[in-house]
Amino acid sequence: MKICQIIYTYPPHATGGADIYAERISKELSNRGHEVVVITTQPYNGLSSIKPSSKLENGIKVHRFYPLNIYSWTNTAEKSLLMKIIWNVFDIWNLHAYFTIKNILKKENPDVVHIHTPTWISLSAFDAIKSLKIPFIFTVHEYILLCRRVSLLHANGEVCDNPRSICKLYQKVSRKIVSSKPDLVLSPSNFVLKMLNKNGFFPESKSLKLPLGITPFNEKTGKKYNNIDIIYTGALIGHKGVDVLIKAFKNLKQDHVKLHIVGKGEKMDDLKELAEPDDRITFYGFLDGNELTSLQKKANITVMPSIWYENSPMAIYESFKYGTPVIGSEIGGIPELIEEKVNGCLFEPGNINELQDILQFLVENPLELEKLEMGAFKSSQKYDMNLHIKNLEKLYKEISDK
Repeated sequence: MKICQIIYTYPPHATGGADIYAERISKELSNRGHEVVVITTQPYNGLSSIKPSSKLENGIKVHRFYPLNIYSWTNTAEKSLLMKIIWNVFDIWNLHAYFTIKNILKKENPDVVHIHTPTWISLSAFDAIKSLKIPFIFTVHEYILLCRRVSLLHANGEVCDNPRSICKLYQKVSRKIVSSKPDLVLSPSNFVLKMLNKNGFFPESKSLKLPLGITPFNEKTGKKYNNIDIIYTGALIGHKGVDVLIKAFKNLKQDHVKLHIVGKGEKMDDLKELAEPDDRITFYGFLDGNELTSLQKKANITVMPSIWYENSPMAIYESFKYGTPVIGSEIGGIPELIEEKVNGCLFEPGNINELQDILQFLVENPLELEKLEMGAFKSSQKYDMNLHIKNLEKLYKEISDK
């Protein structure tokens, strides 16, 4: 089967969990004998970057192009509010992206298309696919159809339960563009599917929860308890709630606890200042490969302190893989992964005292921690990548045979 994956960024330009997931399933599908092509964006590098280029990467044909806009997504943080507004207007339905994607699809003629986060590649990708009558699946990784911020948060950091008029107008536009076009809508959490359904998206498309896939270990990673290592991995941005974790951790009195913060983002300097003068807290910046694996293996606890509607964070799956229980905010799709006192614990989003109490209890009771570790490891077996790919293959065949 010839399968086309469409994703806004793709390694080495990865910016989040969705593109890492798209790369993983692309490689797995290719290893199973499928012909896989990828359509993705690239940073602006002169007018030549507007024209698509193609290259064979690890047996996968990757098409990259820069969607014509007023600036590149790589430097959006430094742009003014007015520039961002203009950029977003172009990004909602980008004519250049439409024709570029359509021309690539005509040339490749895949049996099925699997589209992921459409930011930067634009919602016009839905029309490009549909115009060629190619069956396709849309996996929802976040809230771009509901919120241009993606996070469903107000500027002050509060969860958005009552969108402003301009946001409602955007939702109406995005709903008109994408609704009923995909043959199947997937998401790793039911929470996200319910949010879309509540807001009138995809009334005629079949929807299905499909948790993410990982490659689990056959045996649980051995842990030590002379130091209790607590880890956070992810972006250092406001809605991830890392400040909540740091405040809760600083209230712990034990010297043998360590907090490892892995990731980068606009709040890094503020968080480092907040952590002072506690030398038990270490910031690593972005890590991957052996450095990250080493920290994940030795970690006793992972904390996911988000204050926004997380979908299904890959960091939780990865923690379970290493037999590491997760303490997570009871918000969004996080409770669908964490079973209370089985593979972790839940706390009220933003509640510093509740998070501190849970950490304190586990630090003082390593036998309870061991029980959670075993539960976390057992949970990882449910998300085996082989099973995930088999489910995807079945779904691809179902919609392509229609």
